[in-house]
Amino acid sequence: MADVDFTIGHKEYRVGSADGEERLLQRAAGILDGEARQILEQAGRVPEARLLLLAGLMLADRFAVLEERAEKAERLVNRLQQNPPRVEVPVIPADLREAMAEMAARAESLADRLEDQQRR
Repeated sequence: MADVDFTIGHKEYRVGSADGEERLLQRAAGILDGEARQILEQAGRVPEARLLLLAGLMLADRFAVLEERAEKAERLVNRLQQNPPRVEVPVIPADLREAMAEMAARAESLADRLEDQQRR
């Protein structure tokens, strides 16, 4: 077990962590500290318990919004998987395809002639 030191708002903490979980704890503490610093910027000095409560509530609110968005995305994915959109690919008529190929050949021929004239 490892001890992890971090700061939230204006107070330092040390918490025991399972080996290998230190980075996750540091990251979570950093997120909580970010919320706490926003509160301190707006309200000034706040008692520790109230600061942690408000920061936790702000994170819970953000979590609820993200959870709702994830549920909507899942519903959309499920609906698209059940009813995939229909893609229509136009068929180019053979005579148009031939005309386009002829125009491309003419354009290449003109480009070759232009290059020859510029070299002279």
